[in-house]
Amino acid sequence: MSKTALIVGAGSGLSGSLARLLRKEGMQVALAARGVDKLRQFDAMKLACDATDRGQVEAAFAAVETQWGVPDLVVYNASFRTRGALAELDPDDVKRSIEVTAYGAFLVAQAAAKRMLAQGSGAIFFTGASASIKGYANSAPFAMGKFALRGLAQSMARELAPKGVHVAHFVIDGAIGRDESDSRLDPDEIARTYLNVFRQQRSAWSWEVELRPWVERF
Repeated sequence: MSKTALIVGAGSGLSGSLARLLRKEGMQVALAARGVDKLRQFDAMKLACDATDRGQVEAAFAAVETQWGVPDLVVYNASFRTRGALAELDPDDVKRSIEVTAYGAFLVAQAAAKRMLAQGSGAIFFTGASASIKGYANSAPFAMGKFALRGLAQSMARELAPKGVHVAHFVIDGAIGRDESDSRLDPDEIARTYLNVFRQQRSAWSWEVELRPWVERF
């Protein structure tokens, strides 16, 4: 029976690369995003979903379950970034950033966990960033959200690993894109890393993976 993946916060970049790779490997794929028009090019189930809305998250999982059953892999890629000097930030934008990057991740993770725990297996992956481990000037809201996301992943991994659910956090430390100098993180290569971690045997699960191009300084 084919395995199933649900990618929340999907777009044409990393999510697109991951969707294409998983389909190539024979998996059924569902892509969830607030706007599905950008997903037309992909061979996947397309679901309209605001990750910060509990009802929409539950509806997305229900749609996947109806079609294929409980997803074997859930990937959370959604984030919202607002920049600016701390004293000048719009509080509503900061709230939205934290809601999308962290609270939405919680809702999706909870929906995935309660289903995966019932069957004793599954994987939940979170896409982090440089901001998961270091806060940059003029980017406090993004760091707040990504720090929270990493904390969620660490807590979940310790709680759920003994129960058969693999939780992993990926630090994408650099810009995603393609160029001849390999100075950006190629989304196809990131996707291969996600797939490799998904296929890990339980005795040697990765809980966190850092990926960065050779030009990145840390």
